Amino acid sequence: MISIKLSRLEGIKAEKIKIDCGDHRITLLVLSPEEKTEDVPGVLWIHGGGYVTGMKEMAYMSRAYDLVKRHKVIVVSPGYRLAPWHPYPAAIDDCYSALLWMKDNVKRLQIRDDQLMVGGESAGGGLCAALCMMARDRRSVNIAYQMPLYPMLDCFDTESSKDNHGRFWNTRKNHLGWRCYLGKGYQDVSPYASPSRQTDYVDLPPCYTFIGHGEPFYDETLKYVKDLREAGVEAYADVYHTDIHSFDMLYPKMDISVEAIGNFNEHFAYAVERYRAPPVMMKYNDIMWLEK
Repeated sequence: MISIKLSRLEGIKAEKIKIDCGDHRITLLVLSPEEKTEDVPGVLWIHGGGYVTGMKEMAYMSRAYDLVKRHKVIVVSPGYRLAPWHPYPAAIDDCYSALLWMKDNVKRLQIRDDQLMVGGESAGGGLCAALCMMARDRRSVNIAYQMPLYPMLDCFDTESSKDNHGRFWNTRKNHLGWRCYLGKGYQDVSPYASPSRQTDYVDLPPCYTFIGHGEPFYDETLKYVKDLREAGVEAYADVYHTDIHSFDMLYPKMDISVEAIGNFNEHFAYAVERYRAPPVMMKYNDIMWLEK
């Protein structure tokens, strides 16, 4: 493992760490408060870009920055592989490797092992949801909280995405992103690829998200929250009157962005106080035990 110090930015320390992911390596951007912290939540924050573009450094302009600056948590942003050069499952496999690395390095990062959280925007929000499902199904990491913001969840058209002309993301771009990620024939697609294909939402982490009412992902976002709630999972969504995708990142000083950012921070503070993940339960020959 190689660690390289980066420059400081307004009280935030940045470090790049390379980790092994099977037959390749990816780079993690680790952001932490300049002042010493320990026993704080650790958040895996996954960047957006429609599965085809974007970079880990987008954490600086996303809500991940708030988490470090305001809430003094540790954020890990993975530089996952992008389509079409690396279609599904490359991105989710890389993010899963990053999550396991966080779990194995809680002491190094000085984060709580019962407050590993996941968040992301757009395609990163879709990967956030998929990662929560994968970690649950594999019984590998109990994620304490998920924040899939305006997430890209459904590879099929919804009422809000099928003829959408919203700003910065629309139907044409959405079709291109999914086609690059999944290929042309994706009728029988895994929920790890398109989380809206999930049928079992039980035992997924508590969730908070927000979305613009006029953007493509409006319907799939609210359906995800509804499915979680019907499965007994605490889940909340705020809706804002805009068709601008990623409005909080692109126009952070706009009135609705200020409101959305404030509400996001309130929900996160609530989550830190309330949510703890139980230890992972392992099973072998019908015998259950706690992972140590």
